[in-house]
Amino acid sequence: MQQVEMICLEDLVPESYNYRKFAKIWSFSFVEKRLRKLEKDNPHKGYGLLRIFKCLLLQFLENCSDRELERFIQENTAARWFCGFNLRDNTPDHTVFCQLRKKIGTNILSKILADLRDQLKDQGLMSEVFTFVDATHLIAKANLWEERDKAIAEKYEKLNNENISQFSADVQAKIGCKGKNKYWYGYKQHTSVDMQTGLINKVAITPANITDASGFKHVCPSQGASYMD
Repeated sequence: MQQVEMICLEDLVPESYNYRKFAKIWSFSFVEKRLRKLEKDNPHKGYGLLRIFKCLLLQFLENCSDRELERFIQENTAARWFCGFNLRDNTPDHTVFCQLRKKIGTNILSKILADLRDQLKDQGLMSEVFTFVDATHLIAKANLWEERDKAIAEKYEKLNNENISQFSADVQAKIGCKGKNKYWYGYKQHTSVDMQTGLINKVAITPANITDASGFKHVCPSQGASYMD
């Protein structure tokens, strides 16, 4: 005789679990509204874009690759609960995550995260009383040897920020310098952090030759005092 036991997914996720706390803080109505515009072109209508978006959130939180995320959603009951899958649902394979990531794009994603920031402010979880701002370098995946040879062949003495866009496939990347001799080719990431909570407030990416002072306007908080090195 087989014993049958009824299990509710809701009961398998403790009230103290971090995913529950996250779900209480963030209302996803704005996210759903933004993603609805992409729904007509969604080849994965069986999942719904909001559920896949929540999968991508967990990918960031758990530091998973696409293939690792596929297995994580399959095996973790709390992850299923957070993303809106029940215990018997089929979950997305790794190719779905890549496709949605490209479909959302940076413009829509930045608006979604700005809404999250505003929700945190409304709940008193981000105060903007004191903000720390700093910048770090982002190195482009290019060695520039071929670009340098092309520049020399066209009678330029060397590559610099005045001519590099003529030879590089990445026309926005530039050469940056920290101190007197630390050079890199690529971009600079400017970040502002709420000092009370440690939460990131704003992030901006500029070409590497933009100074920290010039990049500050992109991540300047709306109020309070800012600290920079």
